[in-house]
Amino acid sequence: MDETNKKWYSLNLNRSKKSESCGCEKSAGSCDSDKPKDGYDQIMDVSMSRRAAFTKITAGLLIGAGAVSSSCSVVGSDESKEKSAMEWEEYFKGNYKLMTDEEKDKTINRLVRSYELNTGKKINMSSKDAEENVLFGYAFNISKCQGYMDCVNACVEENNQDRTTQMQYIRIHEMEDGKGFNFEEADDNYYHEVPAKGHFYMGTQCFHCDNPPCVEVCPVKATWKEKDGIVVIDYDWCIGCRYCMAACPYDGRRFNWKTPEVPEEEVNKNQHYLGNRLRKKGVMEKCTFCIQRSREGKNPACVEACPTGSRTFGNLLDPKSNIRWILENKKVFRLKEDLGTEPKFWYYMD
Repeated sequence: MDETNKKWYSLNLNRSKKSESCGCEKSAGSCDSDKPKDGYDQIMDVSMSRRAAFTKITAGLLIGAGAVSSSCSVVGSDESKEKSAMEWEEYFKGNYKLMTDEEKDKTINRLVRSYELNTGKKINMSSKDAEENVLFGYAFNISKCQGYMDCVNACVEENNQDRTTQMQYIRIHEMEDGKGFNFEEADDNYYHEVPAKGHFYMGTQCFHCDNPPCVEVCPVKATWKEKDGIVVIDYDWCIGCRYCMAACPYDGRRFNWKTPEVPEEEVNKNQHYLGNRLRKKGVMEKCTFCIQRSREGKNPACVEACPTGSRTFGNLLDPKSNIRWILENKKVFRLKEDLGTEPKFWYYMD
């Protein structure tokens, strides 16, 4: 054994002895009482995948920042240790689209338990997948909408949207008769009695395109189209670059400039992982056709709340559905059809 190897052998032998004397169950060299000066060398000394190495390096950074305890002794309550373990697992979980059913169940259970630990309250969170032979579509009757905005309020409440900003998935545009669909001159923030004489009203939101440009531009694949046509976002994978916001020709995406605030008593506790679960600062969100409702056979909140019946939602593959009847019997149109986005949102008039 040459001189260099002798020194290395002696160093590791000493580390092993120190770890045993500490009474810690951690492997040699990993106890706090004997941290090596060069963590990078320690990690790269063993054969491991790049992801495993990245995880270990990041763990060191988190420990240094105080996010994870590195002590060998038992410190803190069982709940605080449980929180730390769950936060660690959540941080390194994969993209929801690529998860197995077992991995989906685990992450759902962590989020439910985390909410309970933080608030003392319970929530119901679903990971229900799209059903076979279902393709959701939406129709909006312009001649019936009176601009009441009940749909907007219902959407905010149902989808746990921030209460301190104008975070609204739905826009109701007040337009002047005879000027066509001129959104640049439309009033989206009217504060007067409706319907206003000489005006009509038109709603927009995410149109859940069949060829969504927002999906194409996402650099981390945090947004995609589900089998039932709903375009979704994995909030934990979104990096907030807002490319999707720029790519959407319908102003359907919203960005959280601050951490959304929803009073505990107003939180909708019936949630879906890809829908109305509580979001965080710096991520995109949008209409999901109330995925937590639609996949349970219910209408989106905006449809139920509309007092004039101007909104219709249903399965485009069901020949007996109301949405199919409208498409087959009314003169319908879609916005910006020349773009080839194929929105699943139609407008019509009586």
